[in-house]
Amino acid sequence: MTEFREKYINPFTDYGFKRLFGEEPSKDLLLDFLNELLKEEQGEITELTYLKNENLDSTDLNRKAVFDLYCTNEHGEKFIVELQKTKQKYFKDRTLYYSTFPIREQATMGSDWNFELKNVYTIAILDFVFDEDKHQPDKLRYDVKLTDIETKKVFYDKLTFIYLEMPKFKKTCEELETKFDKWLFILSHLNKLERIPDNLNDSVFLKLFEIAEIAKFSREEYQNYEDSLKYYRDIKNSLVTAKEEGIELGIEKGIEKGIEKVAIEMLKNDEPIDKIIKFTGLTKAQINDLRKE
Repeated sequence: MTEFREKYINPFTDYGFKRLFGEEPSKDLLLDFLNELLKEEQGEITELTYLKNENLDSTDLNRKAVFDLYCTNEHGEKFIVELQKTKQKYFKDRTLYYSTFPIREQATMGSDWNFELKNVYTIAILDFVFDEDKHQPDKLRYDVKLTDIETKKVFYDKLTFIYLEMPKFKKTCEELETKFDKWLFILSHLNKLERIPDNLNDSVFLKLFEIAEIAKFSREEYQNYEDSLKYYRDIKNSLVTAKEEGIELGIEKGIEKGIEKVAIEMLKNDEPIDKIIKFTGLTKAQINDLRKE
């Protein structure tokens, strides 16, 4: 096995995120995270069931929505959990579009359905900060519902979007006060840790560290992680380069060039179109144009 430098996986890689939260043996980790995230919203979730995370729209457009994680609880409420590595121009539009799938899935056939819906939660863990939020460096969590503009009161409470802008999390290990703080710290620092901090010795976190330890991977698991880590680094490096070039080209143009570079690399590696769309935010037509070039 190739020598690695990090002891624990990077949660912002596709493989790392799915290993920690998207597999049946680690489902209690996702359950604990959601309970800490939503405890003021709905109390304790006692059971989670993973659902098929690819849904086919019934319209003529035949558009697919591929979620990182999609699950339901014991009350039939739906949860979409998305990890977004790079800034995407229409990411808020995308999360709104995703929320329509669990809404429409609740429709029942026949004339007796009265349109009553279960709660839908779309949770986005972001490895970037929205431009419009940069003036609020201390606010990393945004809870969004349908609200009346004049009264500021919630008009409809069954559709919730939660955005976590992780680069804004600045607490050190010694400054962690709540269990939710600890979750945010782990998401931000897991791959940078060399040992388990003393104040993260809760049983759920000990299990997380065990699952995340790279030395315990099989050869196949290690290779899958390395492939996922390479894509993560390529995206980051391409965007950094693009921003530097953007000084001359204009920042927006530079970022566009960086995203195109990522898409080209993924095409060279024969990645599926759906995956390239998810990683880059480019349309199918734009990706096909890059392939022709």
